[in-house]
Amino acid sequence: MSQSRDSTEVGLKTVYFRVKGRVQGVFFRASTRSTAEKIGLSGWVKNMPDGDVEGMVTGPEKPLQEFIAWLHHGPKLSSVTAVEISPHQVEQFSGFEIR
Repeated sequence: MSQSRDSTEVGLKTVYFRVKGRVQGVFFRASTRSTAEKIGLSGWVKNMPDGDVEGMVTGPEKPLQEFIAWLHHGPKLSSVTAVEISPHQVEQFSGFEIR
């Protein structure tokens, strides 16, 4: 049984992200969830008191790279000035949650 669980985790990566700029009040979190779900990623996203948005996302390398590229521009009304990405120990999430 553990072999089956290990095989589902092979190739999965988790990254922490923090996005700076005009990213609150512009549907950034909802768009982040929609984008992640569309390309098959799981994780979470939340607003920070300093105006940034942060989150974690798990999935295969190619969809993760697509998601990270999307974070650099975000939804239409946002104005992203910086994106910080940090590798994290692989975590399994149930869906993609707005916190």
